[in-house]
Amino acid sequence: MADPINNPATDGDDTEIVEEGNRSILLDLISQLTKGSDLHRVTLPTFVLEPRSMLERITDFMSHPEIIIQANHLEDPVARFVAVTRYFLSGWHIKPKGVKKPYNPILGEHFRSKWTFADGTEAFYVAEQVSHHPPISAYYYASPENNISIVGDLLPKSKFQGNSAATLMQGEINVSFTNRPGEEYFITMPNVYARGILFGTMLMELGDVAAVKCPKLDLVCTLDFKVKGYFTGTYNGIAGKIKRISTGEVLYDISGKWSDELYITEKGEKQIYFDAKTAKIHPKIIAPEDQQEANESRRLWSKLTAALRVNNQTLATEEKGKVEDAQRAKSKAREEKGIPHIPRYFEPQGDGFTIKLKNISSDPQVAKKQISDFVFSTPAPSP
Repeated sequence: MADPINNPATDGDDTEIVEEGNRSILLDLISQLTKGSDLHRVTLPTFVLEPRSMLERITDFMSHPEIIIQANHLEDPVARFVAVTRYFLSGWHIKPKGVKKPYNPILGEHFRSKWTFADGTEAFYVAEQVSHHPPISAYYYASPENNISIVGDLLPKSKFQGNSAATLMQGEINVSFTNRPGEEYFITMPNVYARGILFGTMLMELGDVAAVKCPKLDLVCTLDFKVKGYFTGTYNGIAGKIKRISTGEVLYDISGKWSDELYITEKGEKQIYFDAKTAKIHPKIIAPEDQQEANESRRLWSKLTAALRVNNQTLATEEKGKVEDAQRAKSKAREEKGIPHIPRYFEPQGDGFTIKLKNISSDPQVAKKQISDFVFSTPAPSP
């Protein structure tokens, strides 16, 4: 089941009225900023926090695994592309009410989970904060029995824009079906806007253009996430086109709202593409906090999360500070000794990061054990 604080969004329940005292705190903070200021180094008040790490929030895109699993069973390449695009669009509707920001992961923090499906197959996920300046989160999702591999990195950059704050979602998602060599899908993200931070009602919007592209299939989908105008438009709107890369031929149009119903139209025939209201979230399996490592997300932030859930902002601020101060002390000690931070699960590749696990077997059962052992391994003790 979905976390009660992270329910799917609906058009009538995704805004937040900020208490006057909290609004004053925001105004005091914002008075110190200029338009275009980088918000990454700004300490935000805890009442704007969503009670989970960004490393966990990324798993929202694995909430409807049946979509990506079924995609690989489609023999028609265009149908597969349409299904992969649907998978990407299915993760955005899961969000808390109003404007809430997940915790900024600290360097070396990681999050691990798995999913078990009705047919006995499984999927595994690991995410790690591989860089702090700039902040970079890398993640890996694999279901070897279903021939699915997803590797991505996320480089959010936040900017102050007057009555809004923008998070520019840089990075790329690479989706591949391991039984279809060379068929890779490259996905970029829309940007996230927090509206109404000075006046009005606070809400989150997605904006600008995202894309899904598969060069081998000669297909691309451009997705325009529309923000509401001051007098016209609607919240959470989207418009997209699936085209042939080589000719520009439009095969499908996509429309609707990412928080509600999405539609796909082919040759004038319109049908439901994804319905956020009826979609069931597939639960992930996470180890209890007392069985997690010290820098595993839920255990690391457990005291902050507990304080937020009872709305104790004073305690939340204190607990958040403890984690961040400990991180700063570790970073300073490493710098003084000239010891670089080396990520545990990921390594640099080109402009991004890739999983360290190599030579994964083509036998699904062998690969399953390889991946499970890699994700849930216990680190060797420090010398």
